[in-house]
Amino acid sequence: MADMKNNVKSGIDTAADKAKTATDRVAGAADSGREQAGGMMDSAKSALHNVADRVSDFAGTAGDKARDWAGDAYDAAKNAGHRVQQWAGDAYEATTDKVGDFGREVTSLVRRHPIPAVLIGFGIGLLLGRTARMI
Repeated sequence: MADMKNNVKSGIDTAADKAKTATDRVAGAADSGREQAGGMMDSAKSALHNVADRVSDFAGTAGDKARDWAGDAYDAAKNAGHRVQQWAGDAYEATTDKVGDFGREVTSLVRRHPIPAVLIGFGIGLLLGRTARMI
């Protein structure tokens, strides 16, 4: 967007320089004769008008392009956001299902083998206590 601004500004500066050059030419021609100056003035006005029209057209086209690009970028970001949201929801559901299944399996295993489960829990507790004391 800044590049387009700089291009438009550069075009306007160029137009101003051309207009100044044309005006300087007209002033020099006024010394040599009124008719010649009048003709040059008309051509300078015409040239300046053409340059102004071209700059205006360029600025309008640049603005339209910027609006189109901004709209496309917004749509792409919106679609990407929806896809990420859907993916996150799917991942959450899959994780919830797996954790629930794991919990049910552990509960079933403990109910089928209560004494080994208590002994394993006691052993894990001893290992964690020893590790905590070493740290």
